[in-house]
Amino acid sequence: MQETKKKSAREIIESYDGPKLRIMEVCGTHTHEIFRLGIRKILPKQIELISGPGCPVCVTPVGFIDEAVMLALEHHATVCTFGDLIRVPGTAKSLAVARSEGARVQIVYSPIDAVEYARKNPKEQVVFLSVGFETTTPASCLAVKRAKEAGLTNFSILTANKTMPNAYRTLKGSADAFLYPGHVNAITGTQLCEELARDHGISGAVTGFTASEIMTALAVVITKLQEGRDFFVNCYPRVVTKQGSKSAQTIMEELMEPCASEWRGLGIIPNSGVRLREAYIEYDAREHFHLPAVQGKPNPACRCGEVLQGKCKPSDCKVFGKGCTPLHPIGACMVSSEGACSAYYQYGGMENE
Repeated sequence: MQETKKKSAREIIESYDGPKLRIMEVCGTHTHEIFRLGIRKILPKQIELISGPGCPVCVTPVGFIDEAVMLALEHHATVCTFGDLIRVPGTAKSLAVARSEGARVQIVYSPIDAVEYARKNPKEQVVFLSVGFETTTPASCLAVKRAKEAGLTNFSILTANKTMPNAYRTLKGSADAFLYPGHVNAITGTQLCEELARDHGISGAVTGFTASEIMTALAVVITKLQEGRDFFVNCYPRVVTKQGSKSAQTIMEELMEPCASEWRGLGIIPNSGVRLREAYIEYDAREHFHLPAVQGKPNPACRCGEVLQGKCKPSDCKVFGKGCTPLHPIGACMVSSEGACSAYYQYGGMENE
């Protein structure tokens, strides 16, 4: 009997001729890589890739930027941050504008750099802007732990750290399946995603970032969706395990506790963020500086919130590529190197529209 030749991932994708499928690539890096690799160009018209809330800068609310600006200008703290956050607009101004007005804003490459800056500059109050998901939160925890061990009293963090599971639950129905971010699952493991499929009817596959890994995951998702059953598949087994990183989980558990968190476009999601526990509260910038509650006001022309929910494409926004460009961004999704608007602008993302 002649064996049936197995189809390649590309053949599975290109030959799809079923009902419309909506697949959300949660991670901003996936969005950029899919554009850069030209994967969208080979998709059948029935398959729509939509961008999700997997860009940490993009989902950080306007109020957080306002808090950072307040720390820099009113409390005269030295704000240490990753570069992407500097140009994200707040209600009235960005950190870049605050810096032009005399604020001390330092670009760092890790939270440990901010601790080292605080050690070398004991007369300055140093605040690290702690933004990110499970991938980067352990590094912020390690920074706080080192600051405490060193007895530093001039270091704190302003947290906007988020966790993904409840965001996935909030987005249920926004897509037929998710492409889960490999670096997040490398920390958390696969158990949470397995639970989402088993108990919540949320399907998806976790994947890496190379062309073959992304193509394989897309082919798996397309094939599984046609079977009509909820599923989770680990398409990144060389990095992602069932248990994840126990050391990273341990330090997060030791220093952080769950809390409600505001997501740009998604609102406040219960238990989707983390904050420092009472034992480390002196390193919480909001407590250290007695910051008031801040409610930011995003520019009404910006549709970042809808983009992050998969309700519209960046190119559907009236200011996209006109009033809003990487040099003059109106919204966070155009600023961030992982943002969907940035990807559409950089790669001319009009395919499949």
